[in-house]
Amino acid sequence: MKDRKQTGRLATINHVYVLAALTLVLAGPAQGADPVLIGQWPGWPREPVQNVAVSGNYAYVATGQAGLLVIDVSDPANPQRVGGCDTNGPASAVAVSGGNAYAATGQAGLQVIDVSDPAHPQRVGGYDTSGFAYGVAVSGNYAYVADGPAGLQVIDVSDPAHPRRMGGYNTSGSAYGVAVSGHYAYVATGQAHLQVIDVSDPANPQRVGGCDTSGFANGVAVSGNYAYVADAHAGLQVIDVSDPTNPQRVGGYDTSGYAEAVAVSGNYAYVADAWEGLQVIDVSDPAHPQPVGGYNTSGSAYGVAVSGNYAYVTDDYAGLQVVDVSDPAQPQWVGNYDTTGNAHGVAVSGNYAYVADDESGLQVIDVSDPAQPRRVGYYDTSGYAFGVAVSGNYAYVADFVAGLQVIDVSNPANPQWVGGCNTSDLAEGVAVSGNYAYVADGPAGLQVIDVSNPANPQWVGGCNTSDLAEGVAVSGNYAYVADGPAGLQVIDVSDPAHPQRVGGYDTSGYALGVAVSGNYAYVATGRAGLQVIDVSDPAHPQRVSGCNTSDYASGVAVSGDYAYVADEEAGLQVIDVSDPAHPRRMGGYNTSGSAYGVAVSGNYAYVADGDWGLAVFNLPSAPHLLITSIIHTSGTATVYYTHTIPGTAYTLEYCTDLSMANWQPVGTQTAAGSIAVQTDPAAGDAQRYYRVSYQP
Repeated sequence: MKDRKQTGRLATINHVYVLAALTLVLAGPAQGADPVLIGQWPGWPREPVQNVAVSGNYAYVATGQAGLLVIDVSDPANPQRVGGCDTNGPASAVAVSGGNAYAATGQAGLQVIDVSDPAHPQRVGGYDTSGFAYGVAVSGNYAYVADGPAGLQVIDVSDPAHPRRMGGYNTSGSAYGVAVSGHYAYVATGQAHLQVIDVSDPANPQRVGGCDTSGFANGVAVSGNYAYVADAHAGLQVIDVSDPTNPQRVGGYDTSGYAEAVAVSGNYAYVADAWEGLQVIDVSDPAHPQPVGGYNTSGSAYGVAVSGNYAYVTDDYAGLQVVDVSDPAQPQWVGNYDTTGNAHGVAVSGNYAYVADDESGLQVIDVSDPAQPRRVGYYDTSGYAFGVAVSGNYAYVADFVAGLQVIDVSNPANPQWVGGCNTSDLAEGVAVSGNYAYVADGPAGLQVIDVSNPANPQWVGGCNTSDLAEGVAVSGNYAYVADGPAGLQVIDVSDPAHPQRVGGYDTSGYALGVAVSGNYAYVATGRAGLQVIDVSDPAHPQRVSGCNTSDYASGVAVSGDYAYVADEEAGLQVIDVSDPAHPRRMGGYNTSGSAYGVAVSGNYAYVADGDWGLAVFNLPSAPHLLITSIIHTSGTATVYYTHTIPGTAYTLEYCTDLSMANWQPVGTQTAAGSIAVQTDPAAGDAQRYYRVSYQP
C-alpha cells in the first residue's frame, strides 16, 4: 500500500523506449501550495499614490483624492511627510518648477501649488481644462497637460495665481502622459501611441509626427534624441525622435509587468511596471535595450522619478517607495512612507471577519465575496484592540489597557458595546469556550472571565504565568498560553475559578501565538519559527519538532494537515504538519504589511496584516508532480518531472515489478525551481518503475 505522499501511477523504463509522460500525484490535503491573495481591506487606509516628482530634498506625491503630499527624502532610508495640500480634484500627476508644483487633477484640470515652504504648501491657482487631466510637464512659462480625450492643453503659468489656456491640440487618442524637450511635446496617447506636437507657438501647437508603438502608450520620457515610451503590456519602447517629423521605433524591451511610467537617467530607463515593481533597463544601445535589474515593490508601481542614486516609486496602496539604484543591476529598497493603521488580530465567523485594529478598535469586514472584502461596521473600543474571538452574536476584544470588551455583532453593520471587564494588566489575546473568555493578560498571565451574561462579564479567576501572556488557545479542560520568553504554559481550567498551571515547555524563541489540534500545540515563537509541542500529557509537554519560518512568527492557525503562520514581514507561511515530527514549509505569500495574526475558515485564510488591514487568501490545491519523460541511455535512466516546490527535497525511487513491495531509493535532491531532473545511473537493461515523493 502506498503512503499518502506517494500515490499515483507508475512510470516504467526499459532499454528500448522513451516512455510517454504520466502523472504522479504529490498527495496531500487541499491546501498545500502557495496561497493566492484574492482580497485586501482596506487595501490601504488612504488614497493610492500615483505619481511623483522630486526636487532637491523633497518628493512631491500625487495621491488621488488626498491631493499633494510633500515628503522629505533627505534621508532616503527614512522619508518623512512634512506637508500636504488638498487639490480640487484627484491628483494623478505632478511636476515641479521653481517654487511651484503643478498637479494634473482629472476633471479639476491643472492646479498650481506654492511649495516654497514644503511644510506648508498652498494652492495659489488653477485652470479647469476641458478634458480629464492625467499628466503634466512644465517648461519655461508653460504647463503642458495631457488632458485625456481633450488631447494636449498648453497653459500659461507665468502668473501662477492666474493660469490661462494658450492653446491646445486634439490628439487622435486620449492623452495620458507628456514630456517636453525643446520645441516639442511628446504625448503618450494610449492606443494612438506616441504623438509629437510642435509647441514653438504655444497658442497654436501642431502635430508634426507620430509613431505606432505596439502596446498602449501610458507614459513617456525624452532624453537626447530618443523618446522612451511606457507601453503597457508591450513594456518599454525606444523611439528615435532626432527627426520629430518622422519618429522611428529603434528598439524595445517587453517587461514582465505592465509598463505605466518611465524615467531616464544616464544610460538607464527606469520603468514603473505595475505588479512587477521597478524595472531597470540599460539603454546605452537604444536599438537593443537590456534588462539589468529590478525591485519588486510591495504594491503596484504606477509612477517613477529618479534623482541622484535613488528612484522614487509611487506604489499604489503601498505608498512611496525609495529604491537605491546606485548599482542598477541590484536595486535595493531603502525606505518608504506609510500612514497609520495596524491590524493585529482576526477572527472569522460566517461571512464576516472581525479585525482587532489597534487604536481603531473592532472592524467588521464582510468576506462573503473573499475577492472583495468590505467594511460594513466598526466599534472604536476605548483601548487598543490586539486580539479578538467571536462566539455567537458577540465579539470579545482583548483591548490592551482596557481589558476585555464585549461587542454585540448581531447586526454587523452596527456593532454595539454591551459590557466589559477590566483585567489587571494588558489584554493581548483572547479565546472563548462555553461561558468563559480566557484572556492572555501580559504580565498578569491568564485571566478567566465569566461571559454567560455578556452585558455584565465577571472575573472569576486567574493564573499568573511565569512571564508575558501574549496568546491563548483552549482545548477541553486546558488553556494553552503563549507566554513570551517563557514559552508554552499549560493551565488546567476545569475549575474556571481556580485555574492551575500543570505544565509548560520553554520554547527556544518568544512565544507569541498558539493553536491546538489533537494532541499537539503549535506555537508561533518569533525568530524560532513554528514549534510543535506534544501535549497528550498536559503535565509534561514535549517538543517534537520545529520549522524555521522566514521572519518572525507571531500568530498561527491550524486546519487539517496544515499550520498557517503569520510571519510578520514574510507574510503568510504554510507548513505541512501531517507528520508533526517533521513539519515542512510548503508555500507562502509575502503580504504587503506585517502579518501579526491569522484565522482559517474553509478554503480561506484571513491575515491581520498590520498597516494593510485584512488580507484574504485562497488556499489552492497542492500541485501534482508530473513525470514528463524518462530517457534511457547506455544503462542510465534520466527522469524529468515538474510542479516541484523550490527548496523542497524530493526522493526518486524505483522498483522492478508492479507489486510495489520493494521500493529502492535512487537519490534525494532539493528542487531549485518548478522543474527537476534526476538520474538513475544503475538502471541497466532491466525494466524499472519510478515514483517521486517530497520529503517532510
